[in-house]
Amino acid sequence: MAATEAELAVPSPMQGKTGAAALAALVSGVVALGLWLAWSPQTGQVQGIVDAREYRVASKLTGRLAEVLVAEGEAVQAGQLLARIDSPEVSAKEMQVNAAVEAAQSQADKAETGARRTDITAAEAQWRRAATAADLARVTFERINRLANEGVIAGQKRDEARTNMIASQEAERAARSQYDAALSGARVDDRRAALAQADQARGVAAEVAAASAETRILAPASGEVGRRLAQPGEIVGAGYPVLLLTEVQAPWVTVTLREDQMKDVAKGSEFTGTIPALGDKSARFKVSFIAPAGDYATWRATRQSEGFDVKGFEVRLTPVKRVPGLRPGMSVLFDWPQ
Repeated sequence: MAATEAELAVPSPMQGKTGAAALAALVSGVVALGLWLAWSPQTGQVQGIVDAREYRVASKLTGRLAEVLVAEGEAVQAGQLLARIDSPEVSAKEMQVNAAVEAAQSQADKAETGARRTDITAAEAQWRRAATAADLARVTFERINRLANEGVIAGQKRDEARTNMIASQEAERAARSQYDAALSGARVDDRRAALAQADQARGVAAEVAAASAETRILAPASGEVGRRLAQPGEIVGAGYPVLLLTEVQAPWVTVTLREDQMKDVAKGSEFTGTIPALGDKSARFKVSFIAPAGDYATWRATRQSEGFDVKGFEVRLTPVKRVPGLRPGMSVLFDWPQ
């Protein structure tokens, strides 16, 4: 019985050959798998950051911040009133310019319409009175001239009568000119000058109105209010931002790719990204911008004896469809071909 058990424990030549073949097959499979993994295209993970356009909402006017009508984090619409600037100087200037416009327009209307009917009637009366006085002076001179020729009166009286007649005639011509001017109205040059002054006053009024409009700070776009950079009662300078507004409804993802990852990247090409903040939700993104030049370089070895600098390119991708909950600052992961 013992001899029989010993004989069973010794492997047969057939069993040895089978084990060697299995081992050789296993080694061959491992080698083949290694070669396939070495030569097959690899993918690597690229991380992108969600970004959105940000506005620094400011006024072109220096003044005191009167009130802020929105809270941080509040959604606003384009053109919505966000804050007001108090500027007493603009209010005083508005009163001045309104009075100047009214006065200039009155002068222009007067030059355009001419003299009033009562002014024309008065000018006509002055002319007729002067004409009557001139006729009387002429008749008087003729009478005195005859008497002087006859020697009845002295020649000095004739000279006085002649001087009075000439003065009366000149007064008549002056009165007639006043009457004609009243009939014809202002001269063309005067009317143009009056109209130009009125236009100038209206231009100043438009400038003041534009300054007054700047006391109302409106939302330049729809979005969410970020931070408040000034408080009511503070003096804010021209161009100093009062609020930060982020256009959260139009986000994009910014990734930086090495130049050896740019093979299949073109405007309009689409890629699938995973959003960890939204429970690893997947979404499709489309390339909307590729930087025209590389921003920086990193050294990458190709062989042990040599290497080259690999440029990095900024690429922006926008969601193909709206992704609810996607906000600036979130990460998006892409499996990118290496």
